[in-house]
Amino acid sequence: MMQTTGKKCRWAILGGGNGGQSAAGHLALMGYPVILYDIFEETVAAINCEGGIHLSGVVEGFGELQGATTKLEHAVPTADVVMVITPALAHAEIARGCAPLLRDGQVVVLHPGATGGALEFAQVLRESGCRAEVSLAETNSLIYACRSTRPAHATIYGIKHDLKVAALPARDNERVLSFLADPFPQIKAARNVLETSLANPNAMMHPAPTLLNTGRIESDQSWLYYWDGITPSIARFVSAMDAERLAIARALDVHLPSILDWYGQAYGAHGKDLKEAVRNNSAYADIQGQHSLETRYLLEDVPLGLVPMLALGEALGVRVPHLRTIVDLAQLLLQKDLTSTGRTLKRLGLEGMDRDQIVRFVETGERGAGG
Repeated sequence: MMQTTGKKCRWAILGGGNGGQSAAGHLALMGYPVILYDIFEETVAAINCEGGIHLSGVVEGFGELQGATTKLEHAVPTADVVMVITPALAHAEIARGCAPLLRDGQVVVLHPGATGGALEFAQVLRESGCRAEVSLAETNSLIYACRSTRPAHATIYGIKHDLKVAALPARDNERVLSFLADPFPQIKAARNVLETSLANPNAMMHPAPTLLNTGRIESDQSWLYYWDGITPSIARFVSAMDAERLAIARALDVHLPSILDWYGQAYGAHGKDLKEAVRNNSAYADIQGQHSLETRYLLEDVPLGLVPMLALGEALGVRVPHLRTIVDLAQLLLQKDLTSTGRTLKRLGLEGMDRDQIVRFVETGERGAGG
């Protein structure tokens, strides 16, 4: 199978939000041919009018794109790497749209996958009849701390020093890394997608602090999400949630850093506790707090972040009272069913599998009895 890497590698960035525009502009600035896909015509029109993305912050310059489009068929088939940088809520729809367009040899990376992104994406591709032999992978987080306040302009506040990627199955890790290593040398291989999914920091840092700041959110005051929102008590609660996440990982023979240690690895932000670490992360200094509970920090990071973690934990017999509390509180305050609409084990293709069958599947792609 032929492989095109280096500056000749063609990229399709699916998603024109904060991360998508940042990645498209940055890759183009580094010399890669890039086409961007987005569902919003005004975003696509503005990028095509400018001819690319204006970058500011820790990366400055103009990334000239090959073009922007609202049609997947104009972006996906010609790319060597298809990088999906959309809300995780759109992953299943993107998979259905890509299914008839993918071709043998392509690399598809969910950046990030949230919890179980590659597993859900693969399940949807199977259900949609996709027969292309692609290397599917996910990262544990977005490599950038970034914002796009208007189309064709993005500010990159920080770039993570360490990021993990895993292919599904893990035997494709080396091939995926061969495409990512040149533009993103800080991306390293995880053991498998259980590691990248359980290393999802948004599931720890978004739902609980959001819910526990409900009074502040529903007031008229301006506030900073990390500076003001991560109080000592909230930091302790998140750390207790994090201990449950780490226990789930150990049950699956995955070894992860704590969320506190992760901040040191990803951003060089250290502290004696979680509150101090986020305060020491300059990339977070200007991130504003929300003014509504109808936010992706709940609507995405609960059903596609915490729900699959909770499902794995309970299936494996791990005690997860803090995770359960936040999932239940989110459903009660939002008055929405976030569990059945979330990434259940069935949606991940893991229903009926025991611990060994799950590990074998993500490592080799082989399904055991009951899978």
